[in-house]
Amino acid sequence: MPKQILFILALTFSLGACQNKTKTDPKDLNTLLDNWHLAASHADIDTYFSAFADNAIYIGTDASERWTKQEFHSFCKPYFAKGKAWDFKAFDRKIYFSEDGDTAWFNELLNTWMGVCRASGVLTLKNGTWKISQYHLSVTIKNEKMKQFLEIKQ
Repeated sequence: MPKQILFILALTFSLGACQNKTKTDPKDLNTLLDNWHLAASHADIDTYFSAFADNAIYIGTDASERWTKQEFHSFCKPYFAKGKAWDFKAFDRKIYFSEDGDTAWFNELLNTWMGVCRASGVLTLKNGTWKISQYHLSVTIKNEKMKQFLEIKQ
């Protein structure tokens, strides 16, 4: 009987240790996302796209902009080839984790050439590496300007 109790205790502690290994500090994901935005401002296409999961989706501000990683790469290539793509700077980001710690989702406000934009996304942990699985960029409109916006949109 004592061997069984010892085994159960050892198993419990090792499972607890494994769970702690999957815990990610939100600072790590902030760094990943900040470096990803920085790669665009430096036109570093390799670093920028290495942050994406292979099956990633990028959703842009235009209703037609829903790209796979490969499609988005093709769209971005000419911009990055000019030596500077875009320079988005996050100033308010919130990150949340799934219970198992293998998925995170976030939303952020960004200073951009379009003014303040909002983005949200999903990050997944695969083989110990976090990747962007989905990124969704949207333009923000002040509520009091919505009527004007709707007129322009038509």
